[in-house]
Amino acid sequence: MPTVASSDQTSIHYRVVGDGPRNVLLVHGWMMSGAVFNELVDLMDTTGLRLVIPDLRGSGDSGAPAGGYTLEQHARDVLAVADHAGLERFTVVGHSMGGQLAQWVAAQEPARVEGVVLLNTVPASGMQLPPDAAGLFRTSANDREKQKTILGLACKQLSPAALERLLDVAGGVARGSIEGSFDAWTGGGFEAKLASITAPTLVLATDDPFLPPAFLRQAVVGPIKNARLVYLPGPGHYPQVERPAETTALLTSFLTGLRA
Repeated sequence: MPTVASSDQTSIHYRVVGDGPRNVLLVHGWMMSGAVFNELVDLMDTTGLRLVIPDLRGSGDSGAPAGGYTLEQHARDVLAVADHAGLERFTVVGHSMGGQLAQWVAAQEPARVEGVVLLNTVPASGMQLPPDAAGLFRTSANDREKQKTILGLACKQLSPAALERLLDVAGGVARGSIEGSFDAWTGGGFEAKLASITAPTLVLATDDPFLPPAFLRQAVVGPIKNARLVYLPGPGHYPQVERPAETTALLTSFLTGLRA
């Protein structure tokens, strides 16, 4: 499995699925690793595609330094993977905090990003949680019960088996990432960059209790030039796990449209 040293020498691990000419970079969110895309990857017809799936610092097989869990450093890490994997042009898919990173990358590298897909993304402006929820989220490192509570609040259609798998993934995320990345995604603060995004952008909204469609339309679709919203009723915050077939179909349709 390839790894690359990021700008502060943290090792960032990624995997590659498929060897087609079209590149798709899949960026996971908080409290997860690249494994959060496993169901989607299993269902994707990768003919003509090359999927590149990093583990952000502090998660999966990547290094877990004491610091560097800012949106800017995470975006540097993602771009280090894109460079190392030879992605001259790519579509970036981001889930949750990974959607923030996808927006950052698309704004910073508009000549390289040909499409953007944002799955239940946190807005570039960040997102404040009620104090009790914020306390629960930020103190959940290595606490399976707290993480189970978080997934229970966030998800609507998570099977028991999928819940256990996500808890196993979450349990491997370093405390530095749980705390530092939480501060980063709730804080946001880079909405001024969004004017630089030129790529067609698809924003997927669901019945996510934290990120409802009306909020995503105003906070994410509004500020991005070529963005449109699609609503998938039923699932909560993890559509690629709760409803993988429908989410894969939407992504495939978007990629096909870019090709046309």
